[in-house]
Amino acid sequence: MMAGSKLSMPAEQVFVPEASNHRAFRNALGSFTTGVTVVTAMADQGAIGMTVNSFASVSLDPPLVLWSPAKSSSKHGAFSQAEHFAIHVLGADQDGLSTAFTRGGAGFEGLVWALNAEGVPVLAGTLARFECVKAQLHDAGDHTIIIGRVLRVAHREGEPLCFSGGRFGRFAHQG
Repeated sequence: MMAGSKLSMPAEQVFVPEASNHRAFRNALGSFTTGVTVVTAMADQGAIGMTVNSFASVSLDPPLVLWSPAKSSSKHGAFSQAEHFAIHVLGADQDGLSTAFTRGGAGFEGLVWALNAEGVPVLAGTLARFECVKAQLHDAGDHTIIIGRVLRVAHREGEPLCFSGGRFGRFAHQG
């Protein structure tokens, strides 16, 4: 390839992300399929939860994971201050659980849950659960990256709930 040449494919939109094309940038990010999680913690107002797709493993030794709540979220302060939290990886049949923890959702109402040893609400029946103590916070633009040291893990076999292009779905196995 020659230096300075432009590479673009038919129907491809190339742009510099800025305020005027926020939706186009968001749509491009949405082309990356993620899993779906619900993060829970205990706050002054009681049990809180949030549906999150910004979850990733960081390290096996020590066992670290991260997630990143938006600073614009009404729950950002409570999650940033929580010393302990749990990240629940949802199964393909748990889109209703995901919806319960989105803006305007019913939250814990009608769900089976309990408090773990650190006083964090944990949900029953998810594919995996990572019970964490806060290790670090990092400022990251309009989000905060929260890194947790994993204290305990619960795991079962099953298909994950996926999120891509603004929609929930399932992973299709190639055969």
